[in-house]
Amino acid sequence: MVVEFEKLSDDAKVWIYPSSRKFYPQELDPLKEKVSSFITSWAETIDGEISYQLLYNRFIVFGVEDEVKLTNSQLDEQVAFILKLQLEYEVELLDKMNVCFKQGEFVQYKDVKEFKKLLKNKSVNAKTVVFDNLVQTKYDLEHFWEVPITDSWYNRFL
Repeated sequence: MVVEFEKLSDDAKVWIYPSSRKFYPQELDPLKEKVSSFITSWAETIDGEISYQLLYNRFIVFGVEDEVKLTNSQLDEQVAFILKLQLEYEVELLDKMNVCFKQGEFVQYKDVKEFKKLLKNKSVNAKTVVFDNLVQTKYDLEHFWEVPITDSWYNRFL
């Protein structure tokens, strides 16, 4: 059953798909419709509560209650849907090892090599907020997803 994301428990599992660019304003409504349609049809195969949200017009987040046991086939459906979006919108959504970080009010997306150069050139620093797209629960999403570099696994690059 599809529910509001806020209604998922703190233990709900999350998958974060960071886009290599911000979705353009004219893409947002069709994207939301596609994600909503997918999640509604996906919910028919899942016994439990699921949800999604689009954050910063850049991150697609799926949430599924922790007690829900997803099959490999159901996970494959999710990835296939994301791959379809990648092709349609000409973005990268599956590369979670690239770095998403804030520069002022903007979210940037760089490969690790470029991010290291930015650190070396002091374009970003230890206080720069990064997004840890490897978090696995709703609680972690809400408390440890947006953190200063010093509080993230990226701190090894400092």
